[in-house]
Formats: sequence, C-alpha cells, structure tokens
Amino acid sequence: MSKSFDVIIAGGGAAGFFTAINIAERNPKLKVAILERGQEVLGKVRISGGGRCNVTHACFVPDELVKFYPRGEKELRGPFNRFCSGDTIEWFEHRGVELKIEDDGRMFPVTDSSQTIIDCFFTAARKLDIQILLGESIQSVYRSQKHWKIDTNKENFLAENLVMATGSNPKMWDMLQGLGHTIVPPVPSLFTFNIKDPRIKDLMGVSALASVRVKGTKLQASGPLLITHWGMSGPGILRLSAWGARELFDKNYQFVLQVNWLNDLSAEECEGLLRTLKQEQAKKTVARRSPFDFPNRLWESLVNAAGIGTETRWADLSKQELQALVNQLINAEFRVNGKSTFKEEFVTAGGVDLKEVNFKTMESRLQPSLYFAGEVLNIDAITGGFNFQNAWTGGFIASGAITDKFL
Repeated sequence: MSKSFDVIIAGGGAAGFFTAINIAERNPKLKVAILERGQEVLGKVRISGGGRCNVTHACFVPDELVKFYPRGEKELRGPFNRFCSGDTIEWFEHRGVELKIEDDGRMFPVTDSSQTIIDCFFTAARKLDIQILLGESIQSVYRSQKHWKIDTNKENFLAENLVMATGSNPKMWDMLQGLGHTIVPPVPSLFTFNIKDPRIKDLMGVSALASVRVKGTKLQASGPLLITHWGMSGPGILRLSAWGARELFDKNYQFVLQVNWLNDLSAEECEGLLRTLKQEQAKKTVARRSPFDFPNRLWESLVNAAGIGTETRWADLSKQELQALVNQLINAEFRVNGKSTFKEEFVTAGGVDLKEVNFKTMESRLQPSLYFAGEVLNIDAITGGFNFQNAWTGGFIASGAITDKFL
C-alpha cells in the first residue's frame, strides 16, 4: 500500500531541508516527507567550509549577487529580490543561529561548526513533524491524474506535490529527462589546475594577487593565486574554472594559462617601473629583493626565468633582459595538463535546463506540481557561500508556491 503525502521532497540536502521546513512552517497541517537515498542527510552541509558551513555571502544587493553565478545569473535576479542573503541571516537568527562575516565576505555560524546548522534543521524538522526517510532510493517517478507516484527500493509513495532537490545525481536527471525535461550535460566546476613548471616547482604555499586568462579564449579572472605542489589554486583560479567549466571540459583540461603576477598592470606600466628601478637602484642586485607586493621567492624565480644572473645589478640589465622580465611578470605562460578537485566542495555545472522552470514559483513549465531547488538545476556559483544561497532562495520560493495552493 502506498504512503500518501501532501509534499514529498526528493533529496535530504540543504535545499531539501530548507524547502521542507518552510513548507511545514507556513502550513503545519501539510504532511511532508523527505526521501534520502543515503543513510545520512546534509552531507554537503557537514563538510562545507572545512566543516564550518559557509552558509551565505555578505553580498546584499541582488544585482550584485547574481554576478557570482556563471550559470543562473539572469534567472536568479527575480528570486534574489524575494529572498536574498540578508533574509538568510534573518531566517537563521530567528531560529537561534547567529552568523558572522569574515574578511572575504563569507558567512559562517559564530560557533564555526556546521553541526550548528544541522542541529537547527533537525530541531525544526522534529518540531514540525517532517518525516525523514533514509535509504529510500527512488526507482521511478510518474504522474497520474491527481498524484505523483514515487517508487523506491523499499516502498511506494503518493504525493500531490514533488520537489526535486537531488543535487548532481545523474540517475535523477535521467528520470527528469523521462518526464520531458532537457538536461544540460554535467561537467565539473570549481577545480584547480595541474601544472609542472620549473618556475613554480619549489614555491608551494606562495600566494600573489594575479590576473589569469586562458590563451586563445575570452576566459579571464583575477584574485589571489596560490601555488601548490600540483600546480595552481586560489580564488582567482577557481573563478576561472567556474566561468570556463564547459569550455575547459571541451579542451580536456589541456591549455595554456597566461598569468599577470602584477594583476592589472600593463606591459608598458611594468616596463616603466622597471626602468625607474634600473635608475634608482642601479647598484643593487636585481634578484635579491622583490620590488612588488609578492614574495621574494617568486620574484627570484621569475628573474631566473628571464635569464638574469643571480648577481646581476639593476644598472647592468640589458634591454633584452628587461623585456624578458616584463614578459615573465605580465604574461607568463604555463602549460596546464589536467585538473584536481577543490577540496570536498565539488560543484557541477549542468542540470535541468533553466528555460523549463518558472522562477516565480520554481515549478516545472512542463509538469504541474513538480518543483526544483538547488543544484539539480543548471545553476552553479563560485566558492564563497553562493551555492548555498541558491539552495535557500529556491527552497523558499518553492515552499511559498506550494503552500499557496492549499489556501
């Protein structure tokens, strides 16, 4: 015999819990269940931000917030005008969870523990009598005249409304395709670059504010760049990987990365600065000390790569050596050979085609009473709390649309 619910939410992650709680709070009479295929819920919440849970970002203007989303920028503008970062802070504070802002804008619970967020969700779910059903792997989903029929490996369910909050789950995307939805093929986003190059070989841990671009494309980004034992990482690289997710996938992660170690300085400006140094520090050794705002070790490596001897003085720099140093500083080229996952915070670009979703309700344009929240959609963002904000906003809007139907 089938178990019957007003709302079934597929997926026990951030988007699923947030949707369920908001539905049950708006209308406590509704019978709500979360179906989770695994044996535990909120796994990504637990590991996010190194176990601290990067809940959202201190960007409170919707038109600015959408710029952090390589996919979903246009579609999220309306939703963010209804539920934005400030609303997230208020939502959690109302439930006893205070958030703090860090220097880079990321927001965490003041406890610095993701368990605080998990406890908040579990407390609310218990209080609202939301059923959390574990080990329920959905095998099929189909629509009858009045209900959704959801069959799992254990039992059968009926629901008036179905919310898909299943994240990057290929099996669920296949089912949605069977219901007529277009799935944009998934590719990795937020990854670091594998580079073997003598210029960075012994510089693990060195960081610099740099701008980076993929040679022969329009892909570019800027921000802190971190040299690692496998290549390059840091916010600048991660931004580039997010915006270039599909293009870099097509290149099989084989490309030339151009790095400007002086961030926004042009070749002409750099040459002017070096010529000034050549006059003002004529008797000093070029390689000895970095005249720029990055570590001496990196400066020494770039000086060496320009073919300048370790004892060469500024006054003795030839025109060719000066030009070679400008090139190493402003347009250093590195061969990228593959990628590495960024910590456990993997993000996928791809999912349900956004044209098939009504962003005023988060309802499918093809199937009535089918809703979406979170990464099941072709929406993703750079690191910094933005992917969670998409989950909260989508869940909030879907919950409002669903409960309005029962008024």
